[in-house]
Amino acid sequence: MSNPILATWTTPFALAPFDAISDDDFAPALDAALAAHEAEIAAIAADPASPDFDNTIGALERAGGDLDKVLSVFFTLAGADSNPAREALQRAFSPRLSAHFSAITSNKALFARIDAVWQGRDGMGLSAEQQRVLMLTHRSFLRAGAALDGAEAERLTAVKSRLAELGTQFTQNLLADERDWFMPLEEADLDGLPDFVVAAARAAGDEKGQAGPVVTTSRSLITPFLQFSPRRDLRERAWRAWTARGANGGATDNRAIAAEILALRAERAALLGHENFARYKLETEMARTPEAVRDLLLAVWDPARAAAERDAAILAGMMAEDGLNGPLEPWDWHYYSEKRRRAEHDLDETALKPYFQLDNMIAAAFDCANRLFGLEFAPLDVALYHPDCRAWEVTREGRHVAVFIGDYFARGSKRSGAWCSAMRSQAKYPETQAPVVINVCNFAKGDPALLSFDDARTLFHEFGHALHQMLSDVTYESISGTSVARDFVELPSQLYEHWLTVPEVLETFATHAETGAAMPGDMLARLLAAETYDMGFQTVEYVASALVDLEFHDGPAPADPMARQAEVLKDIGMPHAIAMRHATPHFAHVFSGDGYSSGYYSYMWSEVMDADAFAAFEEAGDAFDPAMARALETHILSTGGSVEAEDLYTAFRGRLPGVGALLAGRGLVPAG
Repeated sequence: MSNPILATWTTPFALAPFDAISDDDFAPALDAALAAHEAEIAAIAADPASPDFDNTIGALERAGGDLDKVLSVFFTLAGADSNPAREALQRAFSPRLSAHFSAITSNKALFARIDAVWQGRDGMGLSAEQQRVLMLTHRSFLRAGAALDGAEAERLTAVKSRLAELGTQFTQNLLADERDWFMPLEEADLDGLPDFVVAAARAAGDEKGQAGPVVTTSRSLITPFLQFSPRRDLRERAWRAWTARGANGGATDNRAIAAEILALRAERAALLGHENFARYKLETEMARTPEAVRDLLLAVWDPARAAAERDAAILAGMMAEDGLNGPLEPWDWHYYSEKRRRAEHDLDETALKPYFQLDNMIAAAFDCANRLFGLEFAPLDVALYHPDCRAWEVTREGRHVAVFIGDYFARGSKRSGAWCSAMRSQAKYPETQAPVVINVCNFAKGDPALLSFDDARTLFHEFGHALHQMLSDVTYESISGTSVARDFVELPSQLYEHWLTVPEVLETFATHAETGAAMPGDMLARLLAAETYDMGFQTVEYVASALVDLEFHDGPAPADPMARQAEVLKDIGMPHAIAMRHATPHFAHVFSGDGYSSGYYSYMWSEVMDADAFAAFEEAGDAFDPAMARALETHILSTGGSVEAEDLYTAFRGRLPGVGALLAGRGLVPAG
């Protein structure tokens, strides 16, 4: 019987036939796909014809179709619905895949052909997009070590293989800690908790096979528990578990892994002729240098810390009024901040949450995409990898654009956080290929499922990434969709968050789960007025993480990352009652792979642009201005990585922005 992963998919829109695929299919499918790709690469390298774009660069674009199918299915499941078999496969696959791609970039005959095309490009009549693909291909081979020989080349291959193993282990250790820890609650421990938190705790208890409610390390449960539980002892226990992920000793401890990863990255950079890993990594980003990143982060740090310290003094005073005379601790912040928000803004999460039904927020994200870009969404009845998943066909003027999959609920088999990925990317070469895009989130289940305002932002954020994939309109898959500089990739996602707070969107879609009534006008006004509430805290926890990431990589690798982390936090004056958003042992952005290493600053770099970009709609007098929407699609959402990021933004806005709009948007300096 043929392997269902490698067979021609006759499903609607050629979606992966999840109901026909078993875990036993992955290893033989990968074996066959790797062999096929190796043969394709060997044929390109040995082609007797003179190197040109089509027989070398185009051929590389055409190669690896079976491997793409295997990896898209496998890594979707490994991240969103893991199990012991898939975890074992991932540990086995990671070094094999690293070795496979290292063999390609170290193939001297292949690189000689790529280099020949690069050297002769001016006489080949290449289109602008072909020139871009050629440049990126040539550069990626050089950055992967194609010019190295002998012992250095062999060592780089070994380093990359070990990094792949360590990244996988880091991720699986973190998942194990998140999956295994939970705190049972007695009925008396539920006192003071809103109904939606109690319901989420009971649902989590069911998912963990417990007879009663539990708190887990799912952000959608632990954060509201910290906000509402009057039990300081339980808040401390939950907070300590949340911040200890990856640092609990034993087989799942990530601290030694982080140290080895940093050392190997430094060695990799040195082998490639760079002073340190940050300089190597940032060379291809908009920021270009560690100095530019540090300047941005420190420009935001001082006003953010000042705001956080002012807030901390107020919260400490509230705590003293409750008869607690010790210092404000991290497990106190959410609780007293929520009380303060209720007092100062007359906003109660318990009253707000029924207005943010998951289905309505999905509908709101779809409606904004329709009004901006003419997209329409129709539910699909197709087999997916988990019962929680759902799918929609995306069309425009009757033409198929994409398939969108949403996987929204937290579960023990899913890694934490939220993400967007393309199971198939848009392309027109060698044939037209419509994207299949998935958003994965970790919202608490409920009937109906209710979101916090932050959850709703996350939904819009990830859908902004999805739009970047779905509206892509380039020829070559390697520059499709989100294949852009890391510090540009967050622009579409963070920009899309702004539409959630457009008053007419909330007036339409923020309707009460029980009564169906629209959110009262005064509540809506208070919600929008409080948008920058607690922004000092939010900015400090983020910027601290970004600065630690940068300092880890801009210089010699620290032998003890935890000591270096403490040193950085001391140097910047980290407030006592605020913790890093992602401490080293659970900093998956940085240690599960190279994606955001030296690059966690990217969210803030993109935020400088997203604040300025949405201002363009405000200046036009309409959040749904058709001309601005067309410009956004034309210059940013449809172009993928076909042009340098700064040129794309300048084409959209006429200039690059400064940090002022970000600071004003966060309420850290006066607007205007």
